[in-house]
Amino acid sequence: MSNQISSTVKTRKRDIARMEKITVRKHLNSDALIATMKKGFDAIQDHRPGNVQHSLGDTCMAGFAMFSLKDPSLLAFDERRKKGPHNLMTIYGMGTIPCDTSMREILDDVDPNDLRPLFKDAFRQLQRGKILEQMVFMQDSYLLNLDGTGYFSSSKLYSDACMEKIHKNGKRTYYLQVVGAAFVHPNFKEVIPLSPEAIRKQDGQTKMDCERNAIKRFLKKFRQDHPHLKVIINEDALSSNAPHIDDLEQYACHYILGVKEGDHKFLFQHVDRAAEAGEAIELVIADKVKEELLHYFRIVYDAPLNKSNQERRVTFVEYWEENTKTGKIQRFSWVTDLDVTEDNVYLFMRGARARWKIENETFNTLKNQGYNFGHNYGLGKKYLSEVFIMLTMLAFLIDQILQLCCPLFNAAWKEWKSKRSLWEKVRSKFHEFSIQTMEELYRSLLEHKQVPLSR
Repeated sequence: MSNQISSTVKTRKRDIARMEKITVRKHLNSDALIATMKKGFDAIQDHRPGNVQHSLGDTCMAGFAMFSLKDPSLLAFDERRKKGPHNLMTIYGMGTIPCDTSMREILDDVDPNDLRPLFKDAFRQLQRGKILEQMVFMQDSYLLNLDGTGYFSSSKLYSDACMEKIHKNGKRTYYLQVVGAAFVHPNFKEVIPLSPEAIRKQDGQTKMDCERNAIKRFLKKFRQDHPHLKVIINEDALSSNAPHIDDLEQYACHYILGVKEGDHKFLFQHVDRAAEAGEAIELVIADKVKEELLHYFRIVYDAPLNKSNQERRVTFVEYWEENTKTGKIQRFSWVTDLDVTEDNVYLFMRGARARWKIENETFNTLKNQGYNFGHNYGLGKKYLSEVFIMLTMLAFLIDQILQLCCPLFNAAWKEWKSKRSLWEKVRSKFHEFSIQTMEELYRSLLEHKQVPLSR
């Protein structure tokens, strides 16, 4: 028995020593970032006249906390509110905590654009901490991926904002989508999401919205928020058209856009003729890690985008990867305005192929790793569903910053193996103990034996 106690004491001391070695950065830790969010929420002008029971700042923070804690529903969050202890007040800085009905009613009238500055506030902390500059990709520019995804679909529930699809059998499907945007880098697992743009019926309009129009709105708002930031927009083959490239140039954005032969026959015929005339740059690069892989490249400068827009000249890059053992070949092709050469074409390819990170590292993470993206927290009558999407993305942004910058967060994640397990332990701590800070909570998760915190 004494040996068991001695072993427990030694383990406890080792865990304490390990935790004490883990330090957090002043502005890039969970508590500091939550404080940044609270300050941003409090700065939004309340749309309600007179005295109110719950301030708009507290209500927005309640919604943010719900997504930060990965509560699966408003009902689950409301149960937390009723039971206490109210770590929501100590950690998230709320004066009062609205019930689920009040939260829906208050947030429904919040203009989603009023939440945009909070993304910029968090982004500024990354710039301040000299973290963002590590993600510069090419030509002193950041790689910004754009793509659309759905987050609501129903044959029965709908709001005035919902898009409609009428099927051949006469049935209707109501749905909502969003254009997501995230800074990525081929060397980083983390992504830095920006404020999304909803695809919905616009106020005063009956016609359906579309991804292209939403991207145009996004670009305008992006340049308002980041007027001087150099970016390379990375998109799929649906975006490789002259009007969209005009939009990108209007907002001073470089681009990498996928192209497919079936949609750009004139372009591919031009490339074939250039190759036959010896006017294309062609090279083969052996993979430095996997000996069985060969990387083939073809570059053609000053190529016409398509037959209808021959004056629109682009650089065409074709790439195929061959596995010499299996014989498997993968092919990709893009158009760009970047200065692609033999020296940087491999790097270019890695960035172009990183387009999948908007789908895998962003949308799939939100849908499959505890964020409940796609769960209907409420449609509302005006903006509720969009506000909830914005708050979800803010919670995801803070988590990505912590994953990128906070050793304490990463140590807790490593201790509990998966994000889902980590979220479960965080919610469990919130339910069982009074806690003053997220730092205190994360450090408690690293203890070998769980020691009750003060009630």
